[in-house]
Amino acid sequence: MSSFFLCLHVLLLCGLLQAQKLLLPGSCSFELDSCGYTSDPQSGSWSMNEEGHLISVDSALLKDQDQEQAVLVSPILDPQDWSCVRMVYQITGQGSLQVHLRPDSDNFDYLLWSSSAASDSWLISSVDLPNTTEPLQILLSGRPERGAGNSVAIFEIHIVPGYCIECNFEEHHLCGYSNSWNPNVNWYVGGSFTRENEADLNHTNNRGHYMYVDSVYAKNFQEVAKLMSPMTTVPMSGCLSFFYHRDQETGNIFCIFTRDQQGHYEDVWKPDVYSTAGWTHVSVDIKAPRPLEVVFEAAFNSARGGYVAIDDITFSPEFCHTDTEPSFDPSVADCDFDRGLCLYHQEREDSAVWKRVTVKPNAYRTGDHSTGTGSFLMANTRFLSSPGYVGRLHGPLLPGNHRYCVRFFYLLQGFRSVDNALVLYVYDDNNVAQEKVWSLSEASRNVWTRMEITYMKPMTTKLVFVSICRNFWECGMVAIDDITVSLGNCQVTTGPLPTECDFEDGVCGFIQDKSEDKAVWLRVRGHTPTSYTGPKGDHTTGVTSCTSRHPSCVLVIRHSSCRLTCGGHRLLSV
Repeated sequence: MSSFFLCLHVLLLCGLLQAQKLLLPGSCSFELDSCGYTSDPQSGSWSMNEEGHLISVDSALLKDQDQEQAVLVSPILDPQDWSCVRMVYQITGQGSLQVHLRPDSDNFDYLLWSSSAASDSWLISSVDLPNTTEPLQILLSGRPERGAGNSVAIFEIHIVPGYCIECNFEEHHLCGYSNSWNPNVNWYVGGSFTRENEADLNHTNNRGHYMYVDSVYAKNFQEVAKLMSPMTTVPMSGCLSFFYHRDQETGNIFCIFTRDQQGHYEDVWKPDVYSTAGWTHVSVDIKAPRPLEVVFEAAFNSARGGYVAIDDITFSPEFCHTDTEPSFDPSVADCDFDRGLCLYHQEREDSAVWKRVTVKPNAYRTGDHSTGTGSFLMANTRFLSSPGYVGRLHGPLLPGNHRYCVRFFYLLQGFRSVDNALVLYVYDDNNVAQEKVWSLSEASRNVWTRMEITYMKPMTTKLVFVSICRNFWECGMVAIDDITVSLGNCQVTTGPLPTECDFEDGVCGFIQDKSEDKAVWLRVRGHTPTSYTGPKGDHTTGVTSCTSRHPSCVLVIRHSSCRLTCGGHRLLSV
């Protein structure tokens, strides 16, 4: 063996050993054993491949075990600092794979990530584990559908310190970064052994790797290459740093932007110079209140457009620049009205329409939305001496250029016409209405109903709830409760939440325990089929509900599963 190849072998071995040292407990290649991962006895079983380096669950095995899923449980972990779980997996045929977090002191398993996309090759997922002071476990739930050829497999799990968007491109999986394929120009892995004529040395040392894109194969005007980070899974904000090397002979464009799950993007950075003599360090502030990815984009005008290289992407929770506006906490606009009006106020205090009330619920009256015994806001002509009213409830000011998700609950009784019974406006800081974002239409009555509205304005805004009654004989009572405001789109999940189901589009994988139950759970709309049982409508929209024939149900929470128990009739989560 020549001295050149011997040195290469030694360098690669040293790099591998260095990478292995960074792996945290809970990492596993499934080469010789399962590294302490075990199958939950209340579900199906994962099985090691006889040839090693693979653990999987097959629909045929689940059929033999009469199970719907197989749950793989990690040993107890104590990560302390922020870490990243990178998993190489494959879903063959029809099925799904979910990653849950089980805190040691919590009764809920929190969904971190899920996928049902089938693939002919191995894929990589990246999931952030935020700082924690308590031990936890990771649960991997594989659910192949019934039928031949359906399976879910895991090749390896790597848990590394730091954030999932960080990468030095020394690992074979490139930290989950992916190239958006273009027939002519793409991002490739570069290094001193493969790239002698351009950015021939990586930023850290003479033998490392980096990512680069070259214009040599560009054929059309504005050929674009995109390198995308893993999608963030938890809210985060801070300083993104990296090194770049750029050469421009006749023209290229290099920029960075963020893109969320719905395709909305925001420019983050563009360079001030066309070319650099060496590696140049850049630090930019980013805010990710919702899931998004960082995109490095290079565009070329011709085959002589030069190249762009990047290396050593890092992230810090502290902003790079002191003048960066801190992340705004929209929860200032939250209110459950149990202890007052929070930061909300009425337009005219001397003739206030909205009253904070507490109602003891019974068969004829509904209490507040959350506890039934708390307080909520009500507008009703019986509170006033005048035959009609216009009541405006103003919220706190919210900064512009943010996308807000507004959620609240309302209840309506007695209105003959609901046109102006309840309307939500967005006002600016000069008390000028900018948009009517929602108005009440014919809907379920006498039940608390949830609404979700997403809006975005360039100026400072506030929420204004308006109720108008023109005639005593036309009006009844309207109430609102539990207002919450968060950043992002209401249709996009912003972080890990407990496993949940609203039963609007099905039962979300919940199954009935048919081995012991004699009763049947039914998914119904409106009232329950039998008199004097169940609610008038479902909890959120007041229209659809999922209930059993048994009149009294108790929620029992277990580590292994969440069970709704009704006199022994069980509905099991998956």
